[in-house]
Amino acid sequence: MLNYLCIMNINLRQFLSITAFLLTVSATSCTQGQKDAAQNEEEPAPPNFVLLMSDDQGWDEVGYSGHPHLKTPVLDEMARNGLRFDRFYSGHSSCSPTRGSFMTGRHPNRYGTFTPNWSIRPEETTIAHILGKAGYVSAHFGKWHLGPVKEESPTSPGAMGFDEWLSHDNFFEMNPTLSRNGGPPEQFKGEGSQLIVDEAIQFIEKAKEDRRPFLVVIWYGSPHEPYSGLPGDLDLYQDLPGEYADQTVGLTSNETGRRVDRPLDEVLQERYAEITAMDRSIGILRDYLKEEGLRDNTVFWFCSDNGTPPSAARTAMTLRAQKGTVYEGGIRVPGIIEWPKYIKEPRVSQFNAVTSDVLPTICGLAGQPLPNRPLDGVSLEAVIKGEAQNRPNPLYFWHFDAKNAFDDSARPYIDPTLQVGTVPLVKIMNGKYTRTFRNLHYDAISQDDLVGARAMIDNQYKLVLQAEGGGDNSLELFDLGNDPGETTNLAGEHPEIVASMREKMLSWQQSVLRSLNGQDY
Repeated sequence: MLNYLCIMNINLRQFLSITAFLLTVSATSCTQGQKDAAQNEEEPAPPNFVLLMSDDQGWDEVGYSGHPHLKTPVLDEMARNGLRFDRFYSGHSSCSPTRGSFMTGRHPNRYGTFTPNWSIRPEETTIAHILGKAGYVSAHFGKWHLGPVKEESPTSPGAMGFDEWLSHDNFFEMNPTLSRNGGPPEQFKGEGSQLIVDEAIQFIEKAKEDRRPFLVVIWYGSPHEPYSGLPGDLDLYQDLPGEYADQTVGLTSNETGRRVDRPLDEVLQERYAEITAMDRSIGILRDYLKEEGLRDNTVFWFCSDNGTPPSAARTAMTLRAQKGTVYEGGIRVPGIIEWPKYIKEPRVSQFNAVTSDVLPTICGLAGQPLPNRPLDGVSLEAVIKGEAQNRPNPLYFWHFDAKNAFDDSARPYIDPTLQVGTVPLVKIMNGKYTRTFRNLHYDAISQDDLVGARAMIDNQYKLVLQAEGGGDNSLELFDLGNDPGETTNLAGEHPEIVASMREKMLSWQQSVLRSLNGQDY
């Protein structure tokens, strides 16, 4: 009996000890769970990024700006609900250079992307590189134009950080020919804008299933000429004012790929139809993100790559000049950001923003460090939060005179065979329907290369320098806040402002030449 009681006592002590241990573990787990929950609340999910850019769409070619003919209900809704920039600029007045600034946060002259069909350099760091290191999955859809998109190209979307791409070396139209992940070109049937959005949705769906944050870059082929449209979209613009029928404009023929003169009313009908189709595709993408519960924490950013081209015939533009110039009509473009999680009230900003701001803004929002090299863009985080009104540094624009800087002895920066594009387009150039790119070594810095059309914009004034033959032959100063049309030259009234801005411009140009010389790498 005594032995039995002793055994029972020992078992009881063990039981109590085990119970106490389990209670301790349970309490610890509960406390840790509370800490984990609190930590999860403090560390929100990283934002997704959908970045869209149209091709050759001018600043006022949207309904919300008061365009007399265009119908862009989706962009109008975005402008009403999000952060609308009324002073948003393309990094250059033409496509390839602007696209480089978009990807790198740097002025395109720093890495030799001077004009269309000059490639980017392989050493450049892009938004896709940065977000890839942060665990994002990324894809590019549409126009690339920073080099060939073929797999072996050192400047293809894949080489520049994207996991997947369905892209064109240049621009594309209805039933486009595209390359998937650098493979052989293949034709896709359908309206170009809708086609690449459908592909983007498939990519986002997979990213969602894999629980990966995503970067999707959609660079439309619209509304770049030559134009075409679906019957329903064309019908929207069949009653344009009769005065357009008496005018003609030159553009590429969809039939021959060569220049042709056509009545302006027909051209505008097709151009506007392209913009409306693109607008509709943007709406389909926005609706998809909302239906999938992704829209709230997705930064949805739209802009254009340069101002209105000659074939648009300036039917509504109130800004001076057009694509290819450093005046406002060449570089001021639409710009809208939606991010419902943080942009809860609609705002219109007069902040000077530019495509070079894309990379630093994304770095800030994704919590990633900036590349260790000179940047020309700034983060727009404070603007998104409504905390900034003025830009901390000026905007600079520069049409580098490559003919002045390079001769026939210039060394190719990339093996020329790798610069040959493979994806055909409608427009013929140099006797063929594909594009060949180039980039050249800039071996020696010369002060003689500080020429070309230039502009500098601060928070009030814009300085414009037009240079030919190695010297400034015109100098203009505009008060953009009061004179957005650049009609009144104030240079003679404010020589001290001109002198100060010219000094800053020269300092910046010298920094650019050092980059072009390869000193950033």
